[in-house]
Amino acid sequence: MDGLFKLLRKVLYGISVAAMLVMLAIIFMQVITRYLLGFTFEWSEELARFLFVWAVFLGSALIMGEDGHLAVELLPRLLAGSKPGFVLNVFINLCGYVFIFLLITQGWKMTETMSFQEAPGLGIPMSWVYIVMPVSGVLMLLYHIKDSLKILRAIREPKA
Repeated sequence: MDGLFKLLRKVLYGISVAAMLVMLAIIFMQVITRYLLGFTFEWSEELARFLFVWAVFLGSALIMGEDGHLAVELLPRLLAGSKPGFVLNVFINLCGYVFIFLLITQGWKMTETMSFQEAPGLGIPMSWVYIVMPVSGVLMLLYHIKDSLKILRAIREPKA
């Protein structure tokens, strides 16, 4: 199972870095063509924006797998090792499932809703942009299940 998560991390990292590099190159090209040649490609700003959206959502899933999201940890640290601390961990974990469920379901609704609309500069369906929301939600769900299994192991194997 750890091998699958390592592979997933490498893939997400590669896609995120590639998206950011392409976005940077497009923006650089856009600035050069605007100021030196007096024009811009009509698709460049739009593609850079869409790549940014994809990098943010896939990066969010990647960061979730590494426990890198910002969190207020004062209360969990104060209650660590106690029954109230365990209850708080379970509550936080359940809140994560609610958020992920909303991201997947509402992201899918948004994807379906935007399937008729085309991006004006690129001419691609806008659903290609919005599909990253449920995709990243499913990836976050995988990582969250992994975290939930850690909590379940802590229940089964109490510290002596």
